[in-house]
Amino acid sequence: MPDATAPSYPGARLGLPENGPTSVARFGRRVAALAIDLATAGLIGYAFFHSTAPVTGVIVADPVATNIVFAIVQIVFIPTIGGSPGHRLVGLRLMRVHGGWVGLWRPLVRTALLFLIVPALIWDADRRGLHDKAAGTVLIRV
Repeated sequence: MPDATAPSYPGARLGLPENGPTSVARFGRRVAALAIDLATAGLIGYAFFHSTAPVTGVIVADPVATNIVFAIVQIVFIPTIGGSPGHRLVGLRLMRVHGGWVGLWRPLVRTALLFLIVPALIWDADRRGLHDKAAGTVLIRV
């Protein structure tokens, strides 16, 4: 027998619509935004912080610098434009669960947990990863 108290769609418990603007972001857009942000950080890492691999002699991006660039982009752009450049390009915005500005600490917590990878892979019924739950945020469509 179905549970009558279970939410009927992702975001229902948060008071968000099922579809359209301000609905919870879908998986495809999330992956596309992440790919854009990672590719951009990789290109910046390759352009400014590259080195030559010792065995193959191939020029590669410094992975530490690339990760730092990724983190800086997340921490700077989430509070200023409402999401990372990747989020904004695919039509997403990060907001507090109960509305309002995300502030400065939420992007720090969210990015730190995103680097652990596992929190981003564990979702609740509202499609919020543990990194978003800890930060009190939700990724929505615009």
